[in-house]
Amino acid sequence: MENLESQIAAILERNKRVEADKAWETSWTRRLLITALTYVIATLFLWLIDNVYYWLNAGVPALGYLLSTLSLPWARDWWIRHHRI
Repeated sequence: MENLESQIAAILERNKRVEADKAWETSWTRRLLITALTYVIATLFLWLIDNVYYWLNAGVPALGYLLSTLSLPWARDWWIRHHRI
């Protein structure tokens, strides 16, 4: 009986980790962190190649990433509804 209890405890612990990973993947903290890192990297690159408005132009890929994260939840929901296995 103890073996079964330890297996159940292991499954419950795994479920907690999976739920935490899922929460991180969909969190605004993650989205904003990636957006900020994208902006910083693009800014540095554009500055290195002597782009005149590097600080402004770096916003294009960062904003593009952020907008793509906003549009994906509804697209994912549509896909799930139409491709249930």
